[in-house]
Amino acid sequence: MSESGTEWSGAGDTEGIGSKTRFEDIYDRPDPRAYFRRLAPLEYEIPQQAQAAFRRAAAERDGGTVLDLCCSYGINAALLNHDVTLAELYARYTDPVVSGLTSAELAVRDKEFYASRRRPDAAPVIGLDVADNAVRYARAVGLLDDAFAENLELGVQPSPRLRAAMADVGLITLTGGGSYLTRRTFDALLGWAGRPLRVSAFVLRTVSYRPIADCLATHGLRTAHDPSRTYPQRLFTDPAEQRFAVKAVRRLGADPTGREEAGRFHTVLYESVPAD
Repeated sequence: MSESGTEWSGAGDTEGIGSKTRFEDIYDRPDPRAYFRRLAPLEYEIPQQAQAAFRRAAAERDGGTVLDLCCSYGINAALLNHDVTLAELYARYTDPVVSGLTSAELAVRDKEFYASRRRPDAAPVIGLDVADNAVRYARAVGLLDDAFAENLELGVQPSPRLRAAMADVGLITLTGGGSYLTRRTFDALLGWAGRPLRVSAFVLRTVSYRPIADCLATHGLRTAHDPSRTYPQRLFTDPAEQRFAVKAVRRLGADPTGREEAGRFHTVLYESVPAD
């Protein structure tokens, strides 16, 4: 594992070389069906890749709740706390049988489904995302114990309710927001932490995690990562996105051979723990 300040394969600047495809049209629907239909052909898999690491981190946390950043429809919480796989969720939400249901009808089915798959070691999970409809759905079906639709990247402070929730957070998880979040969000959140906590983040190799790791260090957390081990995220949407990823990875000092050059985004796991 490389620690903050040494061997940062993700340290650098990627401005001016294009960008990854954005999926704003599927992130804030009343339910997750469009999300899974759109991402299924791209074989989006990072939540499943992260499942074991998040379960391990949750078991090692010093009590408290889990905060999933950019939680969307609560997929990380579903995989963390339930006996279910991402493949099963793809099958569930792309099944023609559910295509004619209203969002309310689907939510009733989902609440029963997740309750029946709940693990005995389930951890309390809260979620933060700018997508109000998505977090509302995740909470309605029981995946999140609480949910917050707030954008801390605007430089605002967390709401009083989110501040209170942060007092009991023992683990922060992240799989889908490393390309969009900055130290602003982490600094705003950790300023209200009330217990020792960990951060477990899967971040695309196209962006630098160094600014966030430096921010976490100011809050007493030491960050480590293994740049030699990567986790696939999804297929590229088109050749232009692949060219962007390959250039970005190279600019940040890493080698895209066998990874981005082979057709998929890849991530690195960064784990931050109290320095003492």
